[in-house]
Amino acid sequence: MMTVTVAKKTTIPAQLPDEMPRSGNWFTRGVGLLIVKALGWRIEGEFPREKKVMVALAPHTSNWDFVVAMPFILALGLKASWLMKKEAFFFPFKNLFKWLGGIPTDRSAAGGMAKQVASQFRKNEKMWVAITPEGTRKKTAKWKNGFLRIAYAADVPVVLIAWDFPSKQICVDSLYQPTGNLEIDMREIQRRFHKYQGRNPQYQTDFDEAA
Repeated sequence: MMTVTVAKKTTIPAQLPDEMPRSGNWFTRGVGLLIVKALGWRIEGEFPREKKVMVALAPHTSNWDFVVAMPFILALGLKASWLMKKEAFFFPFKNLFKWLGGIPTDRSAAGGMAKQVASQFRKNEKMWVAITPEGTRKKTAKWKNGFLRIAYAADVPVVLIAWDFPSKQICVDSLYQPTGNLEIDMREIQRRFHKYQGRNPQYQTDFDEAA
């Protein structure tokens, strides 16, 4: 009698690319993995072999998105960077926020946020900057294009990572190489995210395949 062996699906990838920026230690990774397993989630897909990328996270419809994401960041030992107003970087929180991956930004500065973050990319050997393009947990007709403007200015690709609540998966969808055309890039990225479902799907941005 022939038996069929079904490959066991892992919670997180057994191997991660050397190009990925890393942080933490065995303890923080262990704690993160325990939480991820308790939540019943796993990662689907492969992370890109890129030292510098913008990470677009969607669909963002609930505070639960970050409750799910943070344990994964710990479990992977990923050093993820994120944007925050410079006014928040004051003593005694300044060093803590920077250690957690915070990037202070000044929206009133010449050249805008894209130029500032591009400068940070140039200063770091490895850097993954994460942004939620919707910019809000509520339904919005239009996504914010700041992440694309940063990708253009820094000349980096965009990795698309989705929350898919029905399957309890963090899905590494694809690595997108921007064309430089905001309309074309935004539409294609929204198309790729459209198949995933957030915790509150009624808040997801509508996408017309025929448009």
